[in-house]
Amino acid sequence: MVHGGTTFDLWAGCDRPFKPDVSSYDYDAPISEAGWVGDKFQKTRELMAKYLLPGESIPEPPAAIPVIDIPEFQLQEIAPIFDNLPQPKKDETPRNMEAYDQGRGVIVYSTTLPAGAACTLEAKEIRDFAWVFLDGKQIGVMDRRNRSFSVTIPQRAKAGRLDILVEPMGRINFGEEVHDRKGIHSPVTIVTGNKKTELKGWNIYNLDLTGKMLGTLKWQKGRATTPSFWRAQFSLNTTGDAFLNVSKWGKGVVWVNGHCLGRFWNIGPTQTMYLPGAWLKKGENEVIVFDILGPQEPKLAGQKQPVLNQLRPELDFIPKKSKGVFTQESSKAVFQGAFTVEPRIQEVKFPKSFQGRQFCIESVSSFGGSDQAAISELDVLDENGNSIPRTIWTISFTDSEEMASEDGSALNAINGQAVDYWISTINGEQSKKHPHKLVVDLGSSLKMSGFRYTARPGGETAAGKIKEYRIYIGDSLVTEKK
Repeated sequence: MVHGGTTFDLWAGCDRPFKPDVSSYDYDAPISEAGWVGDKFQKTRELMAKYLLPGESIPEPPAAIPVIDIPEFQLQEIAPIFDNLPQPKKDETPRNMEAYDQGRGVIVYSTTLPAGAACTLEAKEIRDFAWVFLDGKQIGVMDRRNRSFSVTIPQRAKAGRLDILVEPMGRINFGEEVHDRKGIHSPVTIVTGNKKTELKGWNIYNLDLTGKMLGTLKWQKGRATTPSFWRAQFSLNTTGDAFLNVSKWGKGVVWVNGHCLGRFWNIGPTQTMYLPGAWLKKGENEVIVFDILGPQEPKLAGQKQPVLNQLRPELDFIPKKSKGVFTQESSKAVFQGAFTVEPRIQEVKFPKSFQGRQFCIESVSSFGGSDQAAISELDVLDENGNSIPRTIWTISFTDSEEMASEDGSALNAINGQAVDYWISTINGEQSKKHPHKLVVDLGSSLKMSGFRYTARPGGETAAGKIKEYRIYIGDSLVTEKK
């Protein structure tokens, strides 16, 4: 990708099996999202200059567009989402967004929850995130990343209004995952003891986050206690490109003068949003922010440099933690072997097929004596030697993943992108030494005949390239923490 660019509006996609892309995809590209040329561009230009024919020349790149600072300003007008719902569609059972002719934005599902004892609310599946409210108060979050599709409902002396706000976070544009229907996948039930009751009779509110929808919002002064839209005006004496700093905000979408800059999320890695100067004007400008989580401070400012690599996983609304404890002893490994150091895909065939739902690769040692383990891509093969689709794969367990100095999350090992990778932690007390384990849940019990391993990018000395390994296969390699 020569030009970094920005995926404006809500078009930012997703990697498999589910890892949302950021709006800015300025991944150290030769030309940045603001059109700046960098060292890679100059080196490419110098290389091409060596092969010019007589009389040919390479023109100089255009000058960078001027950049400006936007002084900090406050957003004081709000439009709470539950005060701005459109006319509902009626449905006995909730269905996905596309079933209601909606392909973007957010969607709210609402029904009446009967009085009763404390119970558990369960959905078959949520795509991708859902915030659950009872009589306007948030009581839980559902998260596709860890297939967490249930929340605890407190005891109720009387019937109450149940609202489920669902946010989709991009679609994969290749493979069978393109058929990724967003929203709620039924049934939705309440579980009390051994009794399970399906909830019926729903109101569906489609909020597509288009300019037309924004024009219907009812604004008021105040502070928000539920997901809300925020609005303010700011004045400029001159225009130019800027990078809007959204680090004080939670998770949502930004519009400036009617132009959608894309999505933001405080966990990073991006903490700024590229704002083209062509979308600004001298005098009054308007900004609208939709924030599901709510800001630390309802303030914005524009700056001349982007922030593209600041990870803040501690701000995640569901803190990342191991879902359980690996229970298998090394003597129960079904296979063990060693990789070569060559930078290629390495395929391993088992002497026989093994049945199970979970696949674990344990790194026993790494080349160069590194204490880390890393995997760029992991494929598991079915009994016929074909790759098992990753549509519903999840990470069940990893003893360690680096999230401070870089995005070394375990999901990188199964996202279909060989340029990133899972890597165990670099610093700290957690899992300094081998062995390191990564457990993948395939979604159902299957026969496995082997796997493919792709080492992390880099030369032979790159940390974490696995040498010796062990494989475990079973239906429950990980026990849940209590």
